[in-house]
Amino acid sequence: MNILIVGSGAREHILAKTCFESPTPHRLFCCGNSMNPGIKKLVADYAVVEPSDLDQVLERALLWRIDLAVIGPEAPLEKGLADRLEQHGILTVGPKQKLARLETSKAFTRDLFKRYQIPGSPKYQYFKSLAGVQKFLEELGEGNYVVKADGLMGGKGVKVAGDHLQNIDEAFLFCEQLVQSGRTFVIEEKLVGPEFSWLHFCDGERLIPMPMVQDHKRAFVGDTGPNTGGMGSYSDANHSLPFLTPTDLEAARVINQQAIQALQQECGESYRGILYGSFIATQNGIYLIEYNTRFGDPEVLNLLSIFDGDFVQVCVDMARGSLEPESVRFKSLATVCKYAVPIGYPDAPVTNQPLSIEKVQHPDQLYFGAVNDLDGLLVATGSRAVAVVGIGASIVEAEKRAEEEICRVEGELFHREDIGRLASSLSKLG
Repeated sequence: MNILIVGSGAREHILAKTCFESPTPHRLFCCGNSMNPGIKKLVADYAVVEPSDLDQVLERALLWRIDLAVIGPEAPLEKGLADRLEQHGILTVGPKQKLARLETSKAFTRDLFKRYQIPGSPKYQYFKSLAGVQKFLEELGEGNYVVKADGLMGGKGVKVAGDHLQNIDEAFLFCEQLVQSGRTFVIEEKLVGPEFSWLHFCDGERLIPMPMVQDHKRAFVGDTGPNTGGMGSYSDANHSLPFLTPTDLEAARVINQQAIQALQQECGESYRGILYGSFIATQNGIYLIEYNTRFGDPEVLNLLSIFDGDFVQVCVDMARGSLEPESVRFKSLATVCKYAVPIGYPDAPVTNQPLSIEKVQHPDQLYFGAVNDLDGLLVATGSRAVAVVGIGASIVEAEKRAEEEICRVEGELFHREDIGRLASSLSKLG
């Protein structure tokens, strides 16, 4: 079996590694916009192409006689890469373009929830112009709104009251900027509480859950500073999280199940791929923040580090619509993932700075992100550079191992030492 990994970040590094370790006979290939040094060691061939360039990716897939494609980033899904690959008989982990709207259009998802009366959605309105914006902001009240640009904006399209927007005037100005740039947008009620990620394998009928993960997007210790792509994340040995109750889990399960059923009814097709729900546990219950239609980064690093099965076979069965729950197994271990990022990240990162992993003791638990290999010299290009995953019987043990290892990565880098340590301070909501 010839397997194509689409993408070249740390997410795709662990996808490639987990496929590489599969007992199913295979050869690996990669299409990504940079040469990831970790992936390069695992694949038979590697093409540096833009993953959203569907013609180039398809050309390589046909040249390499690919049987199975695993799509990492969201942008190729928005463009319809899964549709193109499947038209040529290539099994694909990733939903088709119209199903991927669950991630690529926030308005589509909120409207879907409203139309099918799915619980877990905050008060919201969709806007194509500034008409009614001021009124709705005032209706929600000062400090109680979130503005979300519709469509993919690389994590820079969401502004939250109190964090990015200090008053209604600033919120209106951001909406005005979106309209001027041709963007539509959603304004939502602000939700307060701990957030969590719950990913599932979906074969069109069944939703098979993975362990819960909590991601920390803020750049600095104590969940302060600007949002990032994710500075790290943790999961617990019982596959839940310290602040979640059985009632919370059931509420999130119901939301996911109803969403997939509504999506199938709306689009006339089954969803096959990864369903990643980003939820928040509020005093009033569980709410959906947003859906992603692929593996999250860093969450996938936690999850696949403790995956206990044949990942290639799981991907094949998922793409074919025949995935059995017993094929999906995870070890009862805790994980903590920490990212080393360039000084100045995310607003003004230093770029093209050398780094070294020579002192790292467990390189099999280290994953490359925005790193180039220049004739043996590793260079951090400016975004999240290197992630390590600590694994242990408890979050405390996993955190200690992750911290020791991330400190062995040398360069103009910093990391958040409190990732995983915050878990013990979170209490269950009443």
